[in-house]
Amino acid sequence: MRFPNLKHLHYLTVLHKEQHFARAAEKCNVSQSTLSTAIQTLEDNIGQQLLEREHKAFVFTDFGEALVERSKQLLSNAQDWNSFAESSGDWQSGVLKLGVIPTIAPFMFESIIRTVGSGLPRLQLQLAEDTTDNLLARLSEGELDLLLLALPMKTPGCKQLNLGQDPFHLVAHQTRVTELAAQFDIDSLPNDSIFLLQKEHCLTEHAVSACGLAHKAQVSSLTASSLHTLVSLVNSKMGFTFIPEMALHKGILEGTEVTAMPAEHNAYREIGLVWRVGTTRMQLFRKVAQLIAPLLPIPNKAL
Repeated sequence: MRFPNLKHLHYLTVLHKEQHFARAAEKCNVSQSTLSTAIQTLEDNIGQQLLEREHKAFVFTDFGEALVERSKQLLSNAQDWNSFAESSGDWQSGVLKLGVIPTIAPFMFESIIRTVGSGLPRLQLQLAEDTTDNLLARLSEGELDLLLLALPMKTPGCKQLNLGQDPFHLVAHQTRVTELAAQFDIDSLPNDSIFLLQKEHCLTEHAVSACGLAHKAQVSSLTASSLHTLVSLVNSKMGFTFIPEMALHKGILEGTEVTAMPAEHNAYREIGLVWRVGTTRMQLFRKVAQLIAPLLPIPNKAL
């Protein structure tokens, strides 16, 4: 059997993602017939059926599903190979595509650009902001090289490196601070008075876990799409929320009548880097970790 055509494997993974030939062809910038021929060529070379076709509909076979996952790994390794070749083996140069979640990006992008630019001047840093699930999918597909995420988080097929901690703070309007005892208890707050982000933001899961909010009647069904919206709700005297310290350091409460105090039990989220298993760029990623960690509220001094 001949070695697979990487472009054909790319078409296969995009088709699997889109589940539609026309959309996949558009994503790949080829005609639908070119895409269809490439998939058929793969099947002929392998001697196995990848798709079960019926009229205009199709589903991936079990073997096809398994081959897609292996194709993603192979394409990721090929991307690493390209990066190595483009940098002429100089691990401190080339392009680094870093994905960051929305509850970190607005508060660290500027510092990351400045710090990494100073510490690795030959490196071309490209930043992307997206939700955790989307970033992990883009990492798996080779679109991104490295992620900056809030942990703990399940990241199958990836390695994690803890950079430090980002403490949570309970924030309240100045007129409602009197409702909080010196050693306040979440259960003492009114029902439906704690606002959180929408579920696609992992900060909500971490806040619920770290601050003991699971199944609490105090958590409101009204959710927000950003930390700035949460602060706006609190500033309207509607209730309370939890904000990470890195956002406080960047002045998210400026211009409001909102005040912050440490969360119960010194609750925090961990911040870390995530990359694919088997990457050839470990030396670079560890250097980036050493540059970014000091930017966190509580850095991991073991790096």
